[in-house]
Amino acid sequence: MSKTIIPCGYKSSLSLYDTQIAIGKMKRLFEDELSKVLNLKRVSAPLIVFPHTGTNDDLSGAILQRPVEFDIKEIKGENAQIVQSLAKWKRMALHHYNFPLDEGIYADMNAIRRDDEIDNTHSIYVDQWDWEKIIAPESRNLDYLKSTVTSIVDAICDTAEELSGCVRLTRTVKFITSQELEDMYPGLNPDEREHAITKEFKTVFIMQIGSKLKQGKPHGDRAPDYDDWQLNGDLLFWSDVLERAMELSSMGIRVDPATLDNQLTIAGCDARRTLTYHKELLEGNLPLTIGGGIGQSRLSMLLLGKAHIGEVQVSVWDSETIAACKAAGVELL
Repeated sequence: MSKTIIPCGYKSSLSLYDTQIAIGKMKRLFEDELSKVLNLKRVSAPLIVFPHTGTNDDLSGAILQRPVEFDIKEIKGENAQIVQSLAKWKRMALHHYNFPLDEGIYADMNAIRRDDEIDNTHSIYVDQWDWEKIIAPESRNLDYLKSTVTSIVDAICDTAEELSGCVRLTRTVKFITSQELEDMYPGLNPDEREHAITKEFKTVFIMQIGSKLKQGKPHGDRAPDYDDWQLNGDLLFWSDVLERAMELSSMGIRVDPATLDNQLTIAGCDARRTLTYHKELLEGNLPLTIGGGIGQSRLSMLLLGKAHIGEVQVSVWDSETIAACKAAGVELL
């Protein structure tokens, strides 16, 4: 059954090709803004990795999301995997490139997440700007995280203004922890809480996602081996078109050796300690970093006033989604 819901009376203001032109312009503008505010340099990103490196992600840590895996004719003994995220690869890349303090990288990441839902904002094809930056030990705190989030929001809002579109975003960010959010809306589930808080404040950053809350469950599942669960969060904007909260970014200050050790134990993932990435981090060989991903298609949806992610990316869809979009006059790329 399709989970696609097209708002009554919705009609795109852009034709198919005009949409492609606008997407290209938006991406160029935002990349320039992001690299400027965070002091980032562009690098090439992998599409394929080996499992033994530990650099691919299961994304949540609790419910494993299966990577696309395949054999290679010329390489015997180990299958390769399509990346699901670059969270861990970027940190190793910064170490390999020998980047200095307060500088970082961003990459145009393309991935396949075959276990993701398919709805207005989800597709099995994922495109995002993955970024990572080296920080000092004294920067591992909430104030630094909030400052970085504010810079990203400014880059998004500046891009919206440069596009000269009709979308107007709120620059002032409402910062709230996942426990504060649960306390505010104890009778709602996490998705409903996100909707309620974002409807009121328009731009919201929900912090500290991963640890169990008072009601016994975390706000959302998080893998134990990249974000520090006390120093991370999700960035949400209100979509006037969909009349709902839209998550544009998941990011955070990354685990240090002590935090990784603790979170691996909590998550029951001690077997990962032997993987290359985890060994390097536990031994203190990788730099302290902050990083995250910013959804390219979702940002395109938000800034171009689109109702379905298939209007801004080329992917594959189930027959119900195709039928629902056709009936509503929504043209999928």
